[in-house]
Amino acid sequence: MRRQLTAEQEQRRRSRNKKIFGVLCLMTVVGGIVDALDGSDSSDDKPKAATSAKPKAAASSKQHTDKSAKPSADWSAAEKAAGIPPKPTGAKRAQLLRALAAANPGIVKYEDKAIDASRNQCSAINGGGGKLDWAAAQRFTYKDVTTTEAQGKQINEALKGLGFCKV
Repeated sequence: MRRQLTAEQEQRRRSRNKKIFGVLCLMTVVGGIVDALDGSDSSDDKPKAATSAKPKAAASSKQHTDKSAKPSADWSAAEKAAGIPPKPTGAKRAQLLRALAAANPGIVKYEDKAIDASRNQCSAINGGGGKLDWAAAQRFTYKDVTTTEAQGKQINEALKGLGFCKV
């Protein structure tokens, strides 16, 4: 027979159950994110060492026939659909970094962060987002670098002027 709980005990039990439920939900979400970022398929029971031992010719022919074997191509299509341009290389990268440095010299201290922030800002620009100058100021503020909305406006103008955001 179950004993009767006081109102205070019942409240503690409910609070504890909510916490447990929250932790379980968080673990499920984190597990899904890790699985997605890992690029592995949970239905694939083969160990990774066994799959890497396949001959390269067989692996490349499978990539051409099996769409699930091309996560990078699918990811590029997803980025393009989101309005994110490809990572610039060579002269285009240097040109972009110079344009960003003209708006705020500090943001190019971390070149890779500046490139990633530029690509993400293009998503907002191409998506017709609001408060673009504010969004740029937020995206290009990191570590010891602070970007103002006025500098964000200059960044947006530079991205548009270079044609960098065209996908």
